[in-house]
Amino acid sequence: MTDAHVVTAVPSSPPVASLIPSRIVIFVATVWEFAAVRAAIPGGRMDRLQGRTRYCASAGGGECWVIQTGVGPQKAHAVARDVLSQQTFSLAISSGFACALAPAAIGDILIGTRAATIRAGGTLDYIEVEGDERQRWCTMLSGNEALAGAAFGSFISADRIVYRAAEKVALAERTHATGLDMESAALATEAKAARVPFLIVRSVSDLLMEELPLDFNLFLRPTGWVKGVGALLAHPSSLLGLNRLRRQSAVAAAALTKSLRIVVNARFGVRPDSHMTMTP
Repeated sequence: MTDAHVVTAVPSSPPVASLIPSRIVIFVATVWEFAAVRAAIPGGRMDRLQGRTRYCASAGGGECWVIQTGVGPQKAHAVARDVLSQQTFSLAISSGFACALAPAAIGDILIGTRAATIRAGGTLDYIEVEGDERQRWCTMLSGNEALAGAAFGSFISADRIVYRAAEKVALAERTHATGLDMESAALATEAKAARVPFLIVRSVSDLLMEELPLDFNLFLRPTGWVKGVGALLAHPSSLLGLNRLRRQSAVAAAALTKSLRIVVNARFGVRPDSHMTMTP
């Protein structure tokens, strides 16, 4: 496949039927993303799955898992491979925050139907795993007035945090992708191997032309915290940027919670105005 991307129409879907049994798993990278997704599916329970924290909620014959992978493709590969071998799933979702690679606002919802890993100088090999449950979710995400601003397209995944605006722009021009993250391509790879339909539902936390306040990759390395703190002390103005990013992440988290709640409640037959949502 080439690295050119043209946004396609939303896949047609079989009728949404809340009584069709369904087990879905939503993968997130960080504790903040975990909290945002968990808030969309109240009434569940926390437990441990082979030493890993799992949130699980069920209703209407369906079940939803939320699993935190940790940051980066290596962790996403390992966790998804393990989890997808535990049960039969009708859908795997990559969720959390994303960088917009097209015009967008903070909190906009980006829907990815395929994902590819960025390789220097190479073509993009997009991975897409279709299926009935994915089509139902696409239909609900595109057909709800409250989610009218959701954008469908492709995602690209990097093995590090892309924090320079110039690099984001270069990636956008090269790939024509809708969103950028670190985990979706790895998750798509494992979903394909397990023959589980795959979808990306993420909220915009940083923009195409926006420079992140510092190189967050420092904090992903075992010994990088000292350098990260040193960078903050050397450039106190970075604190203002961090505060801006904190506010943007809060907006993105609230938007993600709202969007997922709408779809989960519709999928499992719960009225939006009901005090009852998914319960174990």
